[in-house]
Amino acid sequence: MKPLVVIGFLGSTLDASKFGPSRWNKWRPTVGLTMHEDLRVDRLILLHGTAHRRLAEAVTEDIASVSPETQVEPRLLDFNDPWDFEEVYGKLLDFARAEPFDPEIEDYLVHITTGTHVAQICLFLLTEARYLPGKLLQTQPERGTASPVGSWTTIDLDLSRYDSIATRFAAASAESTSFLKSGIDTRSATFNRMIDEIERVALRSKAPVLLMGPTGAGKSLLARRIYELKKLKHQVAGPFVEVNCATLKGDGAMSALFGHRKGAFTGAVAERPGLLRAADRGMLFLDEIGELGLDEQAMILRAVEDKRFLPVGADKETASEFQLIAGTNRDLGEAVANGSFRDDLYARLNLWTFTLPGLADRREDIEPNLDYELDRFAEREGERASFNKEARQRYLAYATGPEASWPGNFRDLAASVTRMATLSPKGRIDLACVDAEIARLQRNWSGQAGAAADDLASLLDAEALAGIDPFDRVQLAETVRVCRRSRSLSEAGRALFAASRSRRTSANDADRLRKYLARFGLDWATVTAG
Repeated sequence: MKPLVVIGFLGSTLDASKFGPSRWNKWRPTVGLTMHEDLRVDRLILLHGTAHRRLAEAVTEDIASVSPETQVEPRLLDFNDPWDFEEVYGKLLDFARAEPFDPEIEDYLVHITTGTHVAQICLFLLTEARYLPGKLLQTQPERGTASPVGSWTTIDLDLSRYDSIATRFAAASAESTSFLKSGIDTRSATFNRMIDEIERVALRSKAPVLLMGPTGAGKSLLARRIYELKKLKHQVAGPFVEVNCATLKGDGAMSALFGHRKGAFTGAVAERPGLLRAADRGMLFLDEIGELGLDEQAMILRAVEDKRFLPVGADKETASEFQLIAGTNRDLGEAVANGSFRDDLYARLNLWTFTLPGLADRREDIEPNLDYELDRFAEREGERASFNKEARQRYLAYATGPEASWPGNFRDLAASVTRMATLSPKGRIDLACVDAEIARLQRNWSGQAGAAADDLASLLDAEALAGIDPFDRVQLAETVRVCRRSRSLSEAGRALFAASRSRRTSANDADRLRKYLARFGLDWATVTAG
């Protein structure tokens, strides 16, 4: 067995007694813990203050008489205020870091029966954090007897050793993550890892969070779920205040955000508290923060860092304690470079930055989100709609294929499901309903080819573009769009030649597409990298 080391405070009251034989009729925690037949203490690190030096010496002598194998090592530790948590924790942390603990050759117990409540809490925290590498030791007197020995028990703070607790923590963690995903069983491994990280950050940090991603990727919904999770864990008490910064223009932006005093400007007939004050003790979500002017950005930075700001027309600052979540579909790094966004605010926001992928980049999550949108429709309208088997397969084949671009991301999907559920006869979405919806989506997205045509400039120089007929340019642009939505050359070829391949006995669509791209000096790697 490895030697056992006990660390604990001298009990200035519990360990004290009158000198004489009667002291052995009293339970004294520090002396008693060395008297157990089933607890051999090889070393006792005894923490005490200067004022209790004589008591420490008397206790050491008594331990030597009942447990001569125990080596008592006094450690002088004085506190100016033993009830000052910061001072006690700091000095105990210094003690723990200075001690040459070696769990490979010694076992450690941390005695938390003695000392002030503050000292006991600090010992608990340091043991939990493994600065003190052992278990907790609790001792108590035997009730109804005058025995000086008492009883003892240990507590292991390694929660992974307790199956039931570990199971509950795992379930709670999964519940939190599922909560952020609105209960959707998403399948994208990259997205799920990001949500796991956001969940940890949300529960452990009050720092600003920056959510980036295209419009409709779910930034607003995620921000609200983060707030609801923190409220569920009693980390915020105030409201969730959402602001679309793109709607704040001109002089009204300052007033809306920071409030104004009565008479601050023409039309200010009453005092206005402002949105930052409304978010006090809660969460402020500034969506499209990149649309704010530089002056508003400067005041937001001050409010985030100092929790104070100056309302319009006021001569006294106002305080508001809130956590900020910012959302944007712009590249803020590029905005900093061109001078439209403050670099100091970007640096403050960029501590926790998460980029939400668009729906086209999470095609494996379309099916679970399809079910989620059907549930939302049922809650909203009071009527449930569902697909028949063939219709569901047809819709998912199109929705997850390269032809579906989903430029509006989850908003497009929500609108699509709403249309089908509303138009389905008796709540049953059939093939005819799905085919009509696919045709509608294709019409709505037909303008995307023009946008893709603009992308050709990133692949071909001006001279090469000038040599391509307008007809071929449109065709090439659509080919590029499908390639960028596909996972492989073969998948892109199947999508582009789907109609003609059904009339051929054999076909190599990948080779056909490769040769087509080669006509314009392009290849798969160049197109998809662009």
